[in-house]
Amino acid sequence: MYLHLGANYVINDKDILGIFDIETTTVSPITNKYLSLAQKSHKVVYTTYDLPRSFVVCSEKGKTTVYVTQYNTSTLIKREMKF
Repeated sequence: MYLHLGANYVINDKDILGIFDIETTTVSPITNKYLSLAQKSHKVVYTTYDLPRSFVVCSEKGKTTVYVTQYNTSTLIKREMKF
């Protein structure tokens, strides 16, 4: 199955490592460091210019990508569980 993240971004749900709420997870310095390193390594993809609400960490063929999206984690999980 596939999960639509916004704009033209669709990912295979088998590649998802985690779906995280930005507001609650960025309180942690470890998460901030991880996102900062991912940004510097050009591994972050913004699916919207709107206010980001969550990020999805994916691994496809050994390559990790962080997708930042405007959708809530609950919305993304409902979309994934729908099928």
